[in-house]
Amino acid sequence: MAMISAKSALALSVAAIVLAAAPSASARSSPPGPSEPCGRHEEVRRALTALTAHDHIAGASVLADGPCGRWSETAGTADLGTGRPMNTTDRLRVGSVTKTFTATVVLQLAAEHRLSLDTPVAHYLPGTLGAAGKHITVRRLLRHTSGLPDYLDAPEWEHPERLRHRHFEPRELIARALELPRPRQPWHYATTNYLVLGLIVQQVTGRGPETEIDRRIIEPLGLRDTYWPGDETRIRGRYSHSYFAAEDGRRVDGTDWNTTFGGVGGALVSTQSDLTRFADALLGGRLLPAPRLREMQRTVAADPDRLWPGARYGLGLISSPLSCGGVWWGHAGTVPGGHRALVAVGPGGRSVAVALDQVPDTLRAEQDFQDLVDTSLCASERTSA
Repeated sequence: MAMISAKSALALSVAAIVLAAAPSASARSSPPGPSEPCGRHEEVRRALTALTAHDHIAGASVLADGPCGRWSETAGTADLGTGRPMNTTDRLRVGSVTKTFTATVVLQLAAEHRLSLDTPVAHYLPGTLGAAGKHITVRRLLRHTSGLPDYLDAPEWEHPERLRHRHFEPRELIARALELPRPRQPWHYATTNYLVLGLIVQQVTGRGPETEIDRRIIEPLGLRDTYWPGDETRIRGRYSHSYFAAEDGRRVDGTDWNTTFGGVGGALVSTQSDLTRFADALLGGRLLPAPRLREMQRTVAADPDRLWPGARYGLGLISSPLSCGGVWWGHAGTVPGGHRALVAVGPGGRSVAVALDQVPDTLRAEQDFQDLVDTSLCASERTSA
């Protein structure tokens, strides 16, 4: 897999951030146990060490489930202030992984015949998108083929740290997006699409989209560490800190942040365990009828400048080829304070959730992150072969 550019980090959830170097630590493994018949995962440990020792990412962790049972590998530091090691149980901001939750609820409502994916937005939200609302369908919003600009491309988001304590409303952000030039590419990743979907969910159900996601996904699956922070700038419970570089180059703790700007396109807080449980349930057919899941997995080519070469986008799902064969399905997310999350399910139901507490800021680091995802999903396959 190739890099995600700075522009792509913005696209994956919120904004492009250039980050400073941070101390690293050697990779650590979860204790061996009966659930690990395939032994250790040295390739994964090497990939983690590349991120922390060579790319100077503060902390990185992998939680995986598959043929070798559940296992985890970590490297680096979760809190530079105390030196607490990185782990796979801390909460973190998961950014655009939120989009898959939102898309799942939209597909559920479609399965219940409460909305149609091929109905124009203007039917549900008259006037919200102006004349464009008569042509943009729900499906195009889900797939990022609506042609809507991303409000995160506005000039004020070049310095997101200046906005870290502001509250934002979805309609405010949508209106800002409509002031921007329309993208030229047929596929253009825009969180704007998902804020519009949230308003459609509210219009159809009479409840806020966050409430619908809670009652349809988070509560039934028992995702106890997953929640909507609203205007809370602090993360509840135990969490990994996150780091970014200030304008003067100083490394800053970016954990405390008002993420209302992300809404149902990027605001969720979760853990790696909760993310794999959600992804396993979705790709395992427990959240959607089979025809709707297949529909979710009908993809179009993504712009490699906003994702990476080979990536394709469905209805709230990314697919990407694996070096060991087949593809993974899932989503990634980045937030301006420094957290990055990715959850993916590969062939045979192998799943991984990867977390960083600092966003890669070089081509090499970005490639190393993508290699970590690939290695984590392929390690079980190669080891058990």
